[in-house]
Order: sequence, then structure tokens, then C-alpha cells
Amino acid sequence: MRIQWVKMDHVPLAMPEGGEASARGFYSGLLGFAERPKPPILAQRGGVWFQNGEIQVHLGVEKEFRPAQKAHPAFLVRGLEELVLRLTTAGVQVLRDDLLPGYDRVYLKDPFGNRIELMEKRVE
Repeated sequence: MRIQWVKMDHVPLAMPEGGEASARGFYSGLLGFAERPKPPILAQRGGVWFQNGEIQVHLGVEKEFRPAQKAHPAFLVRGLEELVLRLTTAGVQVLRDDLLPGYDRVYLKDPFGNRIELMEKRVE
């Protein structure tokens, strides 16, 4: 049998205990992800899951939480400028980066300090 990678199922990120409301405000409220119910056995651990189309983000509680500063998810989007406007209007600091040819991209941090990359392929 030939091995074939199909897709990434989800991106796991950590958050501190009790951060569910902040996660909902950011991932649902600002980024537009819908909350997805966790299986009951996993819901006991805390955390919250989100989904937008095929993209899933799972935030899990980490007792000795430290934000991911270098490792990060990168999301390919359409409408990057509209999303950046929504984020900056809400007070989220966005750092623009033009080092990747063919893409507009920005970096930001979620409410817990985890690094997030948003990128859009340029139409040239």
C-alpha cells in the first residue's frame, strides 16, 4: 500500500485554565470560527474546539501554560485586509510581513500570546 497524506485534521494550541471565554471571543468573535462541541470525555479537561470549513483549531488547557512564540499555525485566507481591519479595530496588534514572495501575510497573537499567521496569495 502506498502511504498518502490526506489532510491535517486539526491544529492544537494551548491556553491557560479558565481561558474559554477569551478563546470564544477571539476565535469565534474575531476570526469567525464556529465552536465545535468536544466529546464529553474530553470536555471534562477544559478547553474549546473551533471549526471553519475544513480547518479545526483545538485549544486545550495546559496547567503550566506558556504561549507558543515561534511554532504557530498559518492560515491561508481570502479577504486578509478585511480580517486585519476587524482585528485592529478590536485592538489586536497585527505585524505585517512581506518576506514570502507571492503572499500578503501578517502575524498576531491570540488572547493567550500564541503566535498566529494569516496569509493570502497575491493576485498578480
